[in-house]
Amino acid sequence: MPIALTVNGGRHETTAEADTPLLYVLRNDLGLNGPRFGCGTGQCGACTVLVEGVPLRACQLELGTLGGRAVTTLEGLGTPAQPHKLQRAFIAEQAAQCGYCANGMILAAKALLDATPEPSEAEIRQYLDPYLCRCGTHHRIVAAVQRAIREG
Repeated sequence: MPIALTVNGGRHETTAEADTPLLYVLRNDLGLNGPRFGCGTGQCGACTVLVEGVPLRACQLELGTLGGRAVTTLEGLGTPAQPHKLQRAFIAEQAAQCGYCANGMILAAKALLDATPEPSEAEIRQYLDPYLCRCGTHHRIVAAVQRAIREG
């Protein structure tokens, strides 16, 4: 029996099993490459998606648990022609070296800014702490979030 889900504002159906990780459906069935397969255990945050605005690890989120809730991926924030303010800020600050963590960092930052429009630097660092950047560009990531706040 197909499972219906809403991703980036569009309705999709999949025949994947209910216990399939959402990450696999997003990447393999829907062709969305924003969410990355990093560790597969929910530790790194590369696979982060927003479910009703809450950042969750798609590698650990079973498809059947979505219950019709809206999912947003990195592709759902902006377009190449009109990127979201966080995407623009990450580019301007060169906040990604390899870019593997950018998906999780940007989506987590969006959730933070939606909840707290003008967080302090300490709040930004604390909120992004569970997201791993192997390249060590954390200072640029924080600067990008601060730029997004300034440029609104």
